[in-house]
Amino acid sequence: MELPADDRVSSPYTGYTRAHWEAAADALLAAVEPCATPDRALYHLPGDHVSHAGHLSDGLEGFARTLLLAAFRRDEAALGRYADGLATGPGGVWPRIEDHSQPLVEAASVALALRLTRPLLWDRLDDSVRQRTADWLADALGAEPWPCNWELFPVTVGGFLAEIGHRPEAARKAIDRGLERIEGWYLGDGWYTDGDGRKFDYYNGWAMHLYPVLHAWLADDGELLSVYGRRLSRHLADYSRLFGGDGAPLRQGRSLTYRFATTAPLWLGALIGQSPLTPGETRRLASGALRYFLDGGAVDERGLLPLGWLGPDESLVQSYSGPASPYWAGKGFLGLLLPAEHEAWTAREEPGPADRADEVRPVPAPNWLLQSTRSDGVVRLHNHGSEDVRYDPYYTRLAYSTATVPDHVSYDNSVIVGGDPSRTGIEPLGTGEGWIASRHTVAGGITVTSLVLAEGAVEVRAHLVAGAEPGTPVRITGWPAPDGLRAELLPVSGLSEELTGETGPGGAALFVALARLTGEPDPQPLTELVSVRVGEEHEVDVRWVSGSTKRFVFRASGGRSAGSSWSVAPR
Repeated sequence: MELPADDRVSSPYTGYTRAHWEAAADALLAAVEPCATPDRALYHLPGDHVSHAGHLSDGLEGFARTLLLAAFRRDEAALGRYADGLATGPGGVWPRIEDHSQPLVEAASVALALRLTRPLLWDRLDDSVRQRTADWLADALGAEPWPCNWELFPVTVGGFLAEIGHRPEAARKAIDRGLERIEGWYLGDGWYTDGDGRKFDYYNGWAMHLYPVLHAWLADDGELLSVYGRRLSRHLADYSRLFGGDGAPLRQGRSLTYRFATTAPLWLGALIGQSPLTPGETRRLASGALRYFLDGGAVDERGLLPLGWLGPDESLVQSYSGPASPYWAGKGFLGLLLPAEHEAWTAREEPGPADRADEVRPVPAPNWLLQSTRSDGVVRLHNHGSEDVRYDPYYTRLAYSTATVPDHVSYDNSVIVGGDPSRTGIEPLGTGEGWIASRHTVAGGITVTSLVLAEGAVEVRAHLVAGAEPGTPVRITGWPAPDGLRAELLPVSGLSEELTGETGPGGAALFVALARLTGEPDPQPLTELVSVRVGEEHEVDVRWVSGSTKRFVFRASGGRSAGSSWSVAPR
């Protein structure tokens, strides 16, 4: 991919300007053009993996997701190619939209692209093509979505169909129904769970916020935009802290192959004028992520985005992944909807959160603790509230970072009881200044109550195991060690030098360790940065080198029997 020369005057952190984003979009669109069928209704990208929806649906996915990129680019020549596909796809080649079907997802991308580029594409189509396309899209209005972010796909289709006057009553009902359904998943402070339960990840930004905000903005509905805009702005205060100093997003959650789609909510806040970020900070974070992926090899020698992260990565392939799935990365180009003279493009880049200072930030809604260090730019996420067992290990580990990959074999950042590394039924027990806690279960009704305290790059990890037979082996794992970083895990209480221990006869056993993931070449020893005292009644006293102190107590409700429900709180 050929990009313009870096501009380190206006973009001292990334070197990227609007010209770089335009060139990247153009290159991605040019690379997929040869993948189109002769009628341009389907885009079959190379790759061995076929999604559970099948080859035909995967071809539609290729059309829809690259069309959305073309819509953000507003390139009339590229949009003309998609006009050819619209002439034959709907009502003929494309699979029908049915309950729980993948075409429902792609219909949202088609509808949003048509709505964003109406004068350039839709209004220039023949009447018969418009009718067939609208009829095909209309099946989305009554199709039952999966109970998650999919609820917003009929909303997005309905917004376009209502605008063009096609089945307006059904369109309005679909909009109202979808927006009402996601209300129950809004937990405050800008955070949604992606359906029932506690499923928190990037879908908050590139789906749960993106579609309602764009719908309200395109409909010019000031009241609705005020509600969703405030939520987005509050979310961005946390979300902006999920990017490392090198631009890398956190590797947590599912669908990570969408890569720089993570930048979409950053641009969205600038688009509607509701963001806690300055224009220079917005571009620094967004361009940092784009550059991280492009420099890291996310685009292959053909100019295509394969399934993976920096390069192909089978561990990120999921049942719904098709060869064109990565092209939801095109959502990251939403910033091109901003005019060239917008401050987000003209302001000088400013430091992002990971550039400014060390920070330990509680995020109460998902019950996360974000820990970042300026010296190495690494952001760490201590996860004590997000769970989706379908996508382990990207949901259920105790910690994630912008520099590490969850290990599928060694079970990093886990408490392994009796050989069982599972972590289900995660219950948040609270978070506050410099700490976070939760409880989860493993097989046999065993509970693990966990506490993490953090300062700088240092962590104190304490785990109380209850309900296990005496002598049950316990092993604690820490960070994997990527190139250029140092991972440490030192026993403090209840653990051998190999980080193993066993439960005793008292019904509950406490295991405490010090952990650190750092890019410092010669860091100060852990034991010089923090001291920990563990009391006989399961108290944990921590004194940091900064002079701050904290005391936590693990308590059982209903006595200290083996089956008791334990909690931990500051004292």
